[in-house]
Amino acid sequence: MPATPTPPTPPEPSTAPDVCPGPEPSPAPGHPVRSGRAERAALVFGVMVLCVNLRPAVAGLPPIFTQLQDRLALSSVDVTLLATIPVLCFGLFSPVAALTARRFGEERALGGALVAGAAGLLMRALLPGALLLAGTVVVSGAIAFMNVSLPSLIKRREPRRAGRLLSLYMVMLYTGAITSSAIVVPVYRSTHGSLAVTLGMSAVPMVVALLAWLPQLRYGTARRAASLPPGASQRLPRGHVRRHRLAWQVTAFMGLQSMTYYATLSFLPDLFLSRGLAPSQSGLVGSLLSVGGLVSAFGTPMIAHRSARAARLLMIATVVLCAAGISAALLAPVNAGLALMPLLGLGQGAGLALALYFVMARAATPAVAASLSALAQGVGYVVAALGPLAVGSLHALTGGWRAPVLVLLLATAAELVVGLLAARPHQVPAPGPAARYVPGEDGGRPTP
Repeated sequence: MPATPTPPTPPEPSTAPDVCPGPEPSPAPGHPVRSGRAERAALVFGVMVLCVNLRPAVAGLPPIFTQLQDRLALSSVDVTLLATIPVLCFGLFSPVAALTARRFGEERALGGALVAGAAGLLMRALLPGALLLAGTVVVSGAIAFMNVSLPSLIKRREPRRAGRLLSLYMVMLYTGAITSSAIVVPVYRSTHGSLAVTLGMSAVPMVVALLAWLPQLRYGTARRAASLPPGASQRLPRGHVRRHRLAWQVTAFMGLQSMTYYATLSFLPDLFLSRGLAPSQSGLVGSLLSVGGLVSAFGTPMIAHRSARAARLLMIATVVLCAAGISAALLAPVNAGLALMPLLGLGQGAGLALALYFVMARAATPAVAASLSALAQGVGYVVAALGPLAVGSLHALTGGWRAPVLVLLLATAAELVVGLLAARPHQVPAPGPAARYVPGEDGGRPTP
């Protein structure tokens, strides 16, 4: 009787420093060896230009809601739909995005998303009366594909530099959001109310990003497989990620963080106006939040990348800043509260950066990262869409802002609890004995 083969013994947990880099992608056999620096530079540039497009299509609409209502005879329901469609689409399209990326690869999924995004922007620019809502659905779905595919792409292509690349990701995201919200009204006025120009200008960076992304479309299936860790599969059993508590902790953190972000973004201008802020200054609220977010978004992923302890300390600081900013909006004198809004922006920017970082760092392989990204963003953004609705309903029922602020503070406290759980150095493992232990960027170890 033949001897039963002895199963391979999984490696012992590493006692090395917390930063445990993954393998560098290697070219597949038969491909010419290209300059590693040139290939990396093309990837980084493509990611940066792509990330500029993650918010303008969304952030560029609210400043001209009043003008759109007047020009297109939109009802209040239409305006509400315009405000909620993007967040809902981010959640609803996420599972489809993960399946598409798994089938065709993140590079091609992102290329297709850029084409669809440009088409959606042109739809609502050329026929705003008929296709404004439909175009918003198309471009929001395209952004959902980008949201889901980018973390797993970074995890696979640049595991050693994930923290730095995610920092650039966040900076470009905030740069696009700040720029679009700042220039949309001046462009509308300077073009004498041209909706074609005002709504269509966001298609320009989308097309530029598509051109910058073309070199990545040649990154074929063989090279994607070669860049995976040994024993890691591109396919996962159905429901594999959902069976792990850590996946739900990351999902809960992203959902609560997104909910408080979108809720504060929607109600803070009205709160300040009700406390006596001049209407001409209400636009400062969003700008101050974005500036604070830009500052913290740059450094947060790189610091969290160093160690799990650093991630936990950042988590505590993030929640403290958010709670202080939300409280100041209600309790501090109006001008002082407005001056403290960058602190809230710091907390929210760090929170979003941590949520995206956890999607990468808490996944053992790129395939797990893609599935975790779809789960966290699919559930998270649907929960986020409920935030403005809940705050608005509480304000309408009570006639004041104390109850909405209290609910947001409670959500922030819950965010701290699940965030500290997600910040522990564990990972959602890949299936199979060959991939049970894959060190994470910050020393992550597989959960049971």
